Amino acid sequence: MEDSCSIPTGAVACIVERQDSILTAGKSRARIHCADDSLAGSVSQRACVFCGARVVLNPVTDAVHLVHGPIGCATYTMDIRGSLSSGSELYRNSFSTDMQEKDVIFGGERKLAACIDEVVEKYHPPAVFAYATCVSGMIGDDMISVCKAASARHGIDVIPVESSGFISGNKVVGYRAAAEALLRLIRPKEGETIEKTKKINFLGEYNLGGEKWVIERYLKEMGIEINVAFTGDSNVAALKRAPSACLNLVQCTGSMHWVAASLERSFGTPFMDVNFFGPENTAESLRKIAAFYDDEDIARSTETLIDREMSRIRPVLEKYRSKLRGKRAAIYVGGAYKAIAIIRQLRGLGMEIVLSGTQTGKQDEYESMGRMLSEGTIIIDDANPAELEKFLLEKKVDVMVGGVKERVLAYKLGIGFVDHNHDRKDGLAGFDGAIRFAREVYVSTCSPVWQQIRTPAPEAVQS
Repeated sequence: MEDSCSIPTGAVACIVERQDSILTAGKSRARIHCADDSLAGSVSQRACVFCGARVVLNPVTDAVHLVHGPIGCATYTMDIRGSLSSGSELYRNSFSTDMQEKDVIFGGERKLAACIDEVVEKYHPPAVFAYATCVSGMIGDDMISVCKAASARHGIDVIPVESSGFISGNKVVGYRAAAEALLRLIRPKEGETIEKTKKINFLGEYNLGGEKWVIERYLKEMGIEINVAFTGDSNVAALKRAPSACLNLVQCTGSMHWVAASLERSFGTPFMDVNFFGPENTAESLRKIAAFYDDEDIARSTETLIDREMSRIRPVLEKYRSKLRGKRAAIYVGGAYKAIAIIRQLRGLGMEIVLSGTQTGKQDEYESMGRMLSEGTIIIDDANPAELEKFLLEKKVDVMVGGVKERVLAYKLGIGFVDHNHDRKDGLAGFDGAIRFAREVYVSTCSPVWQQIRTPAPEAVQS
């Protein structure tokens, strides 16, 4: 097979089958190939289906999250998926059926039923999410029947999450499995009536650094109340109230668009996309929400809030802009909504984006991204480490914004790194979040350590 790295035009993949997943902004009218399963053998940066489901559901704070599989899968815990709670801390525990060889041979259904009984007796949760993994899926355990029987036995929601990792090489499939589990939880029981309120649901917000509380404070100042977040700092009782909202805000489009569309079909609740990363995005989103209510008091309070906050942060951001102007940045994150927000923030800081990619972006999202980027910028879907390393070096990147898997690669290459993923601790949403982000970019990009690392060591003195 011809080595694709020898192809002379445009951005070149290291595996020939990956060529259509990499474009150069302004040099190609082709559409990027995306949203398919990862190419076998490419060591994709994507996570598995189980991981995608866990990302969405784990922040439900008072539920038991039971992993039906080998103990290794249970390492994906709250410590990796950071999310803050104002109430229950039960979600910080990791539960597993710890499947062994005999369970693989004879089946794990009895063990799953026994584990559900044990955690319900000990912790008395209002709901249990039981996650399928590769092993339990491959041997054909009937988790649906086991969970249905356990639900009847204990009088609570015991919900199977069909998240066997081998189903797909695409983390988005796990998002869908989690969405289906959520809808099973929040769907009203037969005979229940839904009374609509003026409250809103906040979908695709996981409260990683307390962002849900920040946006909640903004909305409260505007005169609007959050009904429930999906799923940061949420609990089972609040999620069951979801159908009563008058509007659904969708922040993480990859994980929650399908849920929002399902809620609109089932309960007539409209939805709108919002983005609270970056000052301009935050201001635009608040104005969109205010416009939905068509209330003069809400509109006036919104403009007062935006004017005050923008005036406060503008000189701080200008200070960082003067230090960062002309620096070269790369972006590789999970979802396109986040990548688009980061592009806007970095450009606002005077930086040049030379590489941008995501794990789960869609065609229309990549087209939007391409319109924002300068000619020559590399756009990549579902990258592998070899490709990222190649383009980081070719483009002489000063700082990379990414997730936990990209951190080590950036440091290895002597490149500054900013964490914008699910294991971070700093809140990066809203107006104060914009300052924290700018500060982190400045500190990481302009640290004197990179000058020492990138400068060749002097030759040994001849004796």
